Parts: sequence; structure tokens; C-alpha cells
Amino acid sequence: MKVREFMVKDVISVNPESSIKDVMALLVEKKIGGVPILKKDGTLVGMVTDGDILRAIKPIDRRIPDYFSFITYVAKEDMNNRLKELANREIRMIAKTHGIFSVRPEDDMKNVVELLSKHHFKKLPVVDEQNHVVGVISRGDVIRNIQQTIVQNMD
Repeated sequence: MKVREFMVKDVISVNPESSIKDVMALLVEKKIGGVPILKKDGTLVGMVTDGDILRAIKPIDRRIPDYFSFITYVAKEDMNNRLKELANREIRMIAKTHGIFSVRPEDDMKNVVELLSKHHFKKLPVVDEQNHVVGVISRGDVIRNIQQTIVQNMD
């Protein structure tokens, strides 16, 4: 089986200048866990996931040896400040932009399974020879592929 047979071709993406709050809204609205970041010409420049956003807004760890309630208050206050501070920043400030793994439409699904399982990715961009995103393939797409293969082999 080839990637092109299971990839999602209607790619939801953002541009490098999109704000973190706009990307969060998109992830919530579309019920997805990540998106590729594309230049205007469709070239892949990065990937961002809900995990990247969570790591960015995580309160800065402050260890206070005093009262538990004070530690909780400080952490909550820090997270609110972090949210305000980061909301309008460009997504490229927190996204993965180097060492991006991608696959090609003609790649075998075995390669996708290896990448997703080895690196714990949620999804991979599918790119053509010019590094233009032509699709995405997720863990769910791979599971559907495996399930269909099992069903076909049982017949």
C-alpha cells in the first residue's frame, strides 16, 4: 500500500505568521492535533502540534519550599501570564522548523508506520519533489489502512 492511497488531500494548514491563538482556535474548530506550516507557495516550513502549544504555555517551573497553596497560586498566575504573553506571537516561534520528517505519496505505508512509531509523531506531511505539501497522513489513517488490510486478508 502506498501513502497516496490513504493520505488526506484536503490539508488544513497555517502560515508562519499565524498567531498562536489563531492556530489554537483552528485546532479546536477542526478537531485536529496538528497542522503543517506552509509558505504562500505551499512549501513546507514546519509542523506544529497541540503538544508544542502546551509546552510553550506551560508555566515556568518555580520551586518554592514554603506552602503548597502558594506554589499552586504562583503556577496558575504564571500560566495566565504565559497565555497573555504568547497568544499573539507568530506560530513559527514555537513550531518545529528544523529536522522535519515527511513522506512522499509513492512511499510504502511501512515507512510511515516506522516513522510514526519510532518518533511518536501524530501525523506526517506528504510532500512532492519541490517540498510542496500535497497531503498529510496521521496515526488514524495508518490504523484504518491496517484494519482494512486485516479485513481483506480474512476474506
